[in-house]
Amino acid sequence: MAKLRFGYFMAPFHRAGTNPTLALQRDLDFVEHIDALGFDEVWFGEHHSAGSEIISSPEIFIAAAAQRTKRIRLGTGVISLAYHNPLWVADRLVLLDHLTYGRVLGGVGPGSLPTDSAMIGLNPTDTRELLETNLDILVRLLDGETVTAKTATHELFDARLQLAPYSEGGIPLAVAAVASPTGARLAGKHGIGLLSIGATLTTEGFDALAYHWGIVEERAAAFGKRVDRNDWRLVGPFHVAETDEQARADVKFGIEPWFHYFQKVAAFPQMTMPGDRLDEMIDIINNAGAGVIGTPERARAQVQRLWEQSGGFGCMLQMAHEWANPAATKRSAELFAAEVMPYFQGQAQPTLDAAARASAVREDLAQTQLQAIDYMAKKYQDEVGPR
Repeated sequence: MAKLRFGYFMAPFHRAGTNPTLALQRDLDFVEHIDALGFDEVWFGEHHSAGSEIISSPEIFIAAAAQRTKRIRLGTGVISLAYHNPLWVADRLVLLDHLTYGRVLGGVGPGSLPTDSAMIGLNPTDTRELLETNLDILVRLLDGETVTAKTATHELFDARLQLAPYSEGGIPLAVAAVASPTGARLAGKHGIGLLSIGATLTTEGFDALAYHWGIVEERAAAFGKRVDRNDWRLVGPFHVAETDEQARADVKFGIEPWFHYFQKVAAFPQMTMPGDRLDEMIDIINNAGAGVIGTPERARAQVQRLWEQSGGFGCMLQMAHEWANPAATKRSAELFAAEVMPYFQGQAQPTLDAAARASAVREDLAQTQLQAIDYMAKKYQDEVGPR
């Protein structure tokens, strides 16, 4: 297995009615925490309605997070590209690329909440069509081209960027996919990354992973582009604790509002999970393969299962969900970093092998240690002589 990267995908989710200022500060605090733990990436969403996903501008949030972190890469997960002038999106990404010294990742999508797009007179079909049009413009602008184009919502005249990207090779881009083939098609067409959001949450999502990457490769071949599984990111929910019982107890804090949001509030049926009772919700997450509420061993098995089912990918992103309180959520990240990530990054086996080698020779070497102590004790007695 190639070395996997790990990170978080923070829409974010917060229970409606809680203090939004505090929630956003906790999000920033959590990003500092996972940066210190060695996670590779964190992505932030764009939403404007429904009361739970409360970051309206991933670019602004990244600017704040960049000042608090040292090494973690910061992604727009995702900019709802259909809502924006693609020229200004490109310009803001390049600005962030300079402000973060090359740590920014550009993720785009059509916009997931119909209550967002309805406020600007767009329906979900419109947003998917605009995503395709605007992504083509965005890619060309970031490649340094001058673009003249007219879309359903904007018109550009000899548009070009005044700054080149900070990063050698430009800003890495990725397009989101949940259920429709739109994201996979566009990733292949432009030779960019794929963000499989909620890869395990939909009924067909887990089984369709390999199929979705097949679309990416087919479209890439059709357009003469190259794609790399290393640029494929899967997103799924985890909550890890020392025991299964502790993990189940932890998520009683907030799993019901999360289920309720997708079942009753967000007009986003692709992410709707069945379940009415607390224990049933937990069992559905675990038993349907949707995610993990349990021990690090369970989490390792889920990542391995995703790897085998998909045929390989580059990064596993945990979906931030606020199932547990802030302390338990931080502890989950710590356990994941300590007990899960090393097994997929080539760091666990060398220490296990070293321990096994030492164990195999321990008895003989322990005896030589005792002999050495006995020898030195006798040598000292000989030096001081009889008393």
